[in-house]
Amino acid sequence: MMRKKRKRGASHGPCRSHSHEPDTAPAPPPSPEPTRPAWTGMGLRAAPSCAAAAASAAAAGAEQRRRPQLCPPPLALLLLLLLSLGLLHAGDCQQPAQCRIQKCTTDFVSLTSHLNSAVDGFDSEFCKALRAYAGCTQRTSKACRGNLVYHSAVLGISDLMSQRNCSKDGPTSSTNPEVTHDPCNYHSHAGAREHRGGDLNPPSYLFCGLFGDPHLRTFKDHFQTCKVEGAWPLIDNNYLSVQVTNVPVVPGSSATATNKITIIFKAHRECTEQKVYQAVTDDLPAAFVDGSTSGGAGDPRSLLIVERESGRSVEMHARYIGTTVFVRQLGRYLTLAVRMPEALAMSYEESQDLQLCVNGCPLSERIDDGQGQVSAILGPSAPRTSPAPAWPGYTLEAASAQCHERMPVKDIYFQSCVFDLLTTGDTNFTAAAHSALGDVEALHPRRERWHIFPSGSQGAPHGGGPGAVALGLPCLILIVFL
Repeated sequence: MMRKKRKRGASHGPCRSHSHEPDTAPAPPPSPEPTRPAWTGMGLRAAPSCAAAAASAAAAGAEQRRRPQLCPPPLALLLLLLLSLGLLHAGDCQQPAQCRIQKCTTDFVSLTSHLNSAVDGFDSEFCKALRAYAGCTQRTSKACRGNLVYHSAVLGISDLMSQRNCSKDGPTSSTNPEVTHDPCNYHSHAGAREHRGGDLNPPSYLFCGLFGDPHLRTFKDHFQTCKVEGAWPLIDNNYLSVQVTNVPVVPGSSATATNKITIIFKAHRECTEQKVYQAVTDDLPAAFVDGSTSGGAGDPRSLLIVERESGRSVEMHARYIGTTVFVRQLGRYLTLAVRMPEALAMSYEESQDLQLCVNGCPLSERIDDGQGQVSAILGPSAPRTSPAPAWPGYTLEAASAQCHERMPVKDIYFQSCVFDLLTTGDTNFTAAAHSALGDVEALHPRRERWHIFPSGSQGAPHGGGPGAVALGLPCLILIVFL
């Protein structure tokens, strides 16, 4: 079969007509409005003409421009994924700084927990700690933006600095125990040990007090009224010994009061040699028995006596064991208050277990009901006996009114005051009870435990009420005079 020659000017594109007309015939003009390609049979559509394809492409382009792109093209999606992974890995390499306000607060508590507002130099040391606290918060300020604890701490620091008249510029306390380690400063070396052990909690302190007829508050916050006539050890551990001597207050009564106190600060390595202090009624010296007023070398001293009121109030501060002792004379009798670290207070041998501050008075020496309460004042179930003879000139109402003037909160200190007045008639015992409560507020580490209330009052701030006092008081006075 011979091929026919094509005429010049014939179309060479792919959009030729599929008609069966001879090649020599002129191509028909394209339809101006191609609506639908013709069917060629067997279910296949004929290819559109060139003009129709161009028109369709233009319409599709316009439609695509009008329709929003719901998803990126595959290449853009891949680039976006790679970028996200890159940012994630960059975040892994550079973690944002962590807010360290809790560490700042812990350091501040550690620096101030051992400070005593009654000691000279308190304001200076407290201001140093505040400035260190402020500096720590400034260093972590960027990481703590939006942290409510951080902003509260900043406001609290500002308020405390205003209250204590602290300047913003000045020396600061170091929070590094290794740098500030002082073998004759209990807080310093205790903090260093805890830091090395990973424990940032400050050391725990205990309180013990003795006053009145006498009334004892133990390290465990148990309150007892005891006879304990003669010499008795209050504290006897490896660092400190305290012994009191009690004498009868009223002839024929089992109530006693303290007229002699002996305190021994035991020798402690390079910090101090043994020092003995002794006070008796009308002789409250501001020096140890050897005439010295301090122990150890260096400044500040490891052990120091401070006279607060000549012949009436003396304080002893033992830095090397973190211990503070208050001794007062009120009337004819002495009172005592001690604050000591728990770790040292409980450091003693088995042979030293007779310590009133640790275990309380023996049962045979107690006047109360064994539950830390003066039974005559607290026992609402006491029998309704005829009133026992109180001190001439004092009634229950008069004693309660006088004690209430000094102690508005009717806690165990108020009730002890009433008992002492009715037992002895000595108004100095009112001052002793009030002073004892003041020592608690100055030395006791936990504010919520300052006041002790009878169990019958269920913690009410006003004690057991006058009914309980009236019912039980005659019973106790009978016990005391038996």
